[in-house]
Amino acid sequence: MVKMVVIPLFFIAALLCSPSSRAADFCVGDLKGPTSPAGYSCKDPAKVTVDDFVYSGLAAVGNTSNLIKASVAPAFAAQFPGLNGLGISVARLDLAPGGVIPFHTHPAGNEVLIVLQGVICAGFVDTANKVYLKTLNKGDVMIFPTGLLHFQVNGGGSLATAIVSFSSSQPGLQLLDYVLFANDLPSLLVEKTTFLDDAQVKKLKGALGGTN
Repeated sequence: MVKMVVIPLFFIAALLCSPSSRAADFCVGDLKGPTSPAGYSCKDPAKVTVDDFVYSGLAAVGNTSNLIKASVAPAFAAQFPGLNGLGISVARLDLAPGGVIPFHTHPAGNEVLIVLQGVICAGFVDTANKVYLKTLNKGDVMIFPTGLLHFQVNGGGSLATAIVSFSSSQPGLQLLDYVLFANDLPSLLVEKTTFLDDAQVKKLKGALGGTN
């Protein structure tokens, strides 16, 4: 008769989580190497320094002198290689009065937004087309689930600033307005799929750099 040996689950978990079971402590992205949906290849550990784990690109107010009167400064793996493979990233949003981050989606990560100053009207729409809308003030936090269309609008008369974090080092970004009007998708198809007339489509393509 073969005797069965029962190993406690906590013991198995301890083995799996022990330092010796991990391939590496981190994988600082090699921005000169190949990339994939999983991230960048790892930088030679001998060349990794503390500066790979520090990023100062979110300190200053961004340039909001543009069409949307807003600025997004990302700290994704491409800007902050130390994030590579860790499943986290951050960005800074600055919205001048009247500024807007148009409807967009992050296909690869949840988003958490915290307002640092000003007032931001933010919301998202779920797959049942239910709208979740809130006016956020300093210190307020809002979550935007992966893949759902969402937006942020300056809801006050002064600069609004927020920090957003993501559950991915490469959350991805698609801006709905740019998907429709900033490329060479034929205007006739845009008109049919959006129910906009030709003049409106051509005006939006002209504003966002689209053709055809």
